[in-house]
Amino acid sequence: MLLPHRWRLDAGNALPVIGPRRIVCLTEEPTEVLYALGAQARIVGISGFTVRPPQARSEKPKVSAFTSAKIHEILELKPDFVIGFSDIQADIAAALIKQGVEVWISNHRSVDGILDYICRLGALVGEAAKAADYAASLRQRMDAIAEQSAQLTMRPKVYFEEWDEPLISGIQWVAELIRIAGGDDIFPELAAESLAKQRIMADGSAVIARNPDIIFGSWCGKKFRPEKVIARPGWQDIAAVRRNQLFEIKSPLILQPGPAALSDGLQAMAAHIQAWSKS
Repeated sequence: MLLPHRWRLDAGNALPVIGPRRIVCLTEEPTEVLYALGAQARIVGISGFTVRPPQARSEKPKVSAFTSAKIHEILELKPDFVIGFSDIQADIAAALIKQGVEVWISNHRSVDGILDYICRLGALVGEAAKAADYAASLRQRMDAIAEQSAQLTMRPKVYFEEWDEPLISGIQWVAELIRIAGGDDIFPELAAESLAKQRIMADGSAVIARNPDIIFGSWCGKKFRPEKVIARPGWQDIAAVRRNQLFEIKSPLILQPGPAALSDGLQAMAAHIQAWSKS
């Protein structure tokens, strides 16, 4: 009997293996998910920003940034599936599709969307059960942190800064994770906007007015510098500045819509919020 497209037989146990076999990951989160599912052998190219898991950087060719990609090098890898994220990678996707490559661009923006993404990606590579278990384990970890946070007597007001020039506030999944960690995002109306350009603030007056207790900075690939924030006109009166509550959450931990945000990113914010509550 002929095997369906993309099925092959594993020489060791003759079990069918479903899904693409040569995958290029244009962003970090699919790489982390595929490694977690034990499907890393299928990855033939990754994003240059990938840091999780650490071995991926030494094992896999780096063929893309976030807004650009080495199209020729990707094609030389002969991928049967390319995974990217958001409208920002639309041009990369279009260039590959024109060359006959199958591309999946996800566009999830929430905690539930991240969990669903893990399950969908698992199904696409024939590891639906593993993906469901993995998503469930991440959900359990979040629930445990939420239970701890529920014991806090006070919830801090939190400002999350995704970029400094211009000022850009946090995206939806970040705002949701802040709440799970025990705080309240001061710009929930901006967090609901999916595009970064829709979360730009003309100046810092709105931050001053909403007076956050904690400031988290994650400047999307460059080091967060609290001294620059403190020096902004009028910011000296903000509670977070007066009490020196400014902390970096490294962008690979929180700004990629994948497992890192739901685990280490959430844990980092929860630790600072819990420390604030005891101060």
